Amino acid sequence: MAVFVTTENFETEVYAADVPVLVDFYADWCGPCKAMGPVVEALAGEYEGRAKVCKLNVDDSQDIAVEYGVMSIPTFIVFKGHDVKAKFVGMQDKKTLAGALDAAL
Repeated sequence: MAVFVTTENFETEVYAADVPVLVDFYADWCGPCKAMGPVVEALAGEYEGRAKVCKLNVDDSQDIAVEYGVMSIPTFIVFKGHDVKAKFVGMQDKKTLAGALDAAL
């Protein structure tokens, strides 16, 4: 299951993770974000123990969204520590996101 992150726990959950982290920048009112939900949850299950999958609500944590230049949602960013390894804007297929996680492993 994806971990919900906020400004308060982003450092611990994302930067301090010992595995790559896929962060789904989304909003509750966003139709494409809702459509990506099952893909994000499937990746969370498939990569459990090898990578982490997180969801960040841009309405609740605007500072993080601004820091990473998130102008459209959904946006997906793969982090390894503080480094951005990949960034995708808009709906993506599972294979694309999985490939970015695999490359960061």
